[in-house]
Amino acid sequence: MNLKKVRNIGISAHIDSGKTTLTERILYYSGRIHKIEEVRGGGDGATMDHMELEKERGITITSAATQVEWDGYTVNVIDTPGHVDFTVEVERSLRVLDGAILVLCSVGGVQSQSLTVDRQMKRYKVPRIAFVNKMDRTGADFFSVASQVKDKLKVNAVPIQIPIGSANDFEGVIDLVDMKAVTFTGEEGVDVNRGDIPAEYQEQAKEYRDSMLDALSMFDDELMEALLEETEVSPDKIREVIRATTLTQDITAVMCGTAFKNKGVQELLDAVNHYLPCPSDVENTAVDVDATEKAVKAGELKENESIRVTLSSSTEDPLVCMAFKTVMEQFGQLTYVRVYQGKVTKGESYLNPRTGQKVRFGRLVRMHSNDRQDIDSADAGDIFAVVGIDCASGDTFCGDGATLSLENIFVPEPVIRLSVEPTDREGADRLGKALERFRREDPTFHVSSDPETNETIIAGMGQLHLEVYIERIKREYRCEVTIGEPKVAYKEMPTKDFDFNYKHKKQTGGSGQYAHVVGKLKALSEGAEEDYIFNNNISQGRIPSQYIPAAAAGFKRALVKGPLIESEVVYLEIDLDDGSYHDVDSSEKAFETCGWLAIRDALQKASVALLEPIMLLEVEIPDEYQGSVTGHISSKRGLVNSAETREGTCYIIAEVPLANMFDYANELRSMTQGKGGFSMEFARYSQVPRGIQADVVERRRKEKEERLAKK
Repeated sequence: MNLKKVRNIGISAHIDSGKTTLTERILYYSGRIHKIEEVRGGGDGATMDHMELEKERGITITSAATQVEWDGYTVNVIDTPGHVDFTVEVERSLRVLDGAILVLCSVGGVQSQSLTVDRQMKRYKVPRIAFVNKMDRTGADFFSVASQVKDKLKVNAVPIQIPIGSANDFEGVIDLVDMKAVTFTGEEGVDVNRGDIPAEYQEQAKEYRDSMLDALSMFDDELMEALLEETEVSPDKIREVIRATTLTQDITAVMCGTAFKNKGVQELLDAVNHYLPCPSDVENTAVDVDATEKAVKAGELKENESIRVTLSSSTEDPLVCMAFKTVMEQFGQLTYVRVYQGKVTKGESYLNPRTGQKVRFGRLVRMHSNDRQDIDSADAGDIFAVVGIDCASGDTFCGDGATLSLENIFVPEPVIRLSVEPTDREGADRLGKALERFRREDPTFHVSSDPETNETIIAGMGQLHLEVYIERIKREYRCEVTIGEPKVAYKEMPTKDFDFNYKHKKQTGGSGQYAHVVGKLKALSEGAEEDYIFNNNISQGRIPSQYIPAAAAGFKRALVKGPLIESEVVYLEIDLDDGSYHDVDSSEKAFETCGWLAIRDALQKASVALLEPIMLLEVEIPDEYQGSVTGHISSKRGLVNSAETREGTCYIIAEVPLANMFDYANELRSMTQGKGGFSMEFARYSQVPRGIQADVVERRRKEKEERLAKK
């Protein structure tokens, strides 16, 4: 493969911006499919939405990959979900992609979830093109959305196209680089016609071209000179500068079109080829595992530091690739892999540095949504899948001569919990298999067991997230389940410091147990960067070094269940300052028990407060309902951050405690006669007001008593 002609791109956006419809058009124009299917409205459903649930609900649940050819370039495309409940699909896709298309709705503009996607792109330093979709909708306003991209996303948005008309009058686009009008005719908009700009748009096109050149000239001296001397700038020069500034993320090029009405997609594909990076344009680094271990042992590095090396995109160097997504199937695991360096060959074995084991890649496949085609090898820069290997999402694989580890994927914490049990005994085995599969596939889906009630607890990113998994358990595993009330994942935090001095002595027949720890439990501020910090201040061997990790493990164990409602304790710092030991009776076990009891006791006296998840809520409603909806949000202890009306639709952004949002979908529907929609995502943890804290603690105490009585 010629790496310069490879593009790995993702399509990300807010819910209902038209990502999957856009991907369907990309597949059609590139000749990958021969009939366009729609996301909603009968037929077989969009190609990339291959699950039955996706077709029924008209939403994307899992990211799907495919490869297309466009104008001599190979483009690997990943279509990602919009719902924030499936945010890990976006995270792991962006982690391995070189570029992205940020799709925005021409009416809704930049919404709260667009900000989330933008944050994810910035986290992985992914250059992007913004595509303002749905230009055929009533109220479409390209220029307003372009300025929102600048103001809200805090990026240098530079329109490189402007629309010809909008809503029902949307005919095509004006390419500001070539100064040509582009229209789309023929069946499904297959024919792209480039002609002169209509007279009524010439002045506007010149104005926007001048502002585009002004913005670009800030980053290129040659272009600046040409503008000062008022000489003509060639389109090739402009493209070169747009590409260079997109790669450095100094600008975000803004384009427009309507995927549903087949206008503007071919121009977007051309822009992907022209402006987004090829694999060799992106610098990827990995941790050198062996060198880091040696340096830490020699005392040259601290525990949390590492030695990084830059990867080449050459196929001649040792292989380094990342398993970024796993799917459990009937005949074994399907693992999606991105190659960063070297070459993968069918039948070869590669090292997984996390486990230290070599794994044989027996069957390699190229994915097209859910269809697959066998391949013999894959080069640097490629995305493919391996059938039947055992690994976790985020694992690195290396060829001979390399022991490198790629940075893992950011995984947000789950905020909602449900108890789930099979309706009949025969279903227990099937439920176990389903939960194990989903836990392995999705790092944001947690499964645990309540030791007191033996209930199975599932935790996820939101109600929709868990709903989808329960539906999949019923369909794919034919297992009927009973689910408990949704529960909020509360956390606890100390609000004042406490000095502890704890001695653990136990004398029985034979050797006893002796451990003694002295130190301080310090409360960190709410929202601190780290949940927990441990400082070892022991000097002069007051406690032998081999017992320190055991005491630290005991401290950590005490934080699993807090004193209020047995939730995880966060935002605290523990100093271990002093202590004593016994030559015969001290042991690692004694120090772990001592550490656990010391902190458990200290937390009782550190005025522990309850924290609850606060959700960022975005509501979209007809403006006549604004008063009643904002009042309703306030009644839920919500705080309205902003409310703006565009074209008769009101967009409200608020922060609301998750505990009050469990039936919000039905409440909003009845308040707005079914015309309102909302999306919700986790924002942060915040302290629960004291009165409400007392109610929560009392409610959890009663629930616990009832469960114990049942036993």
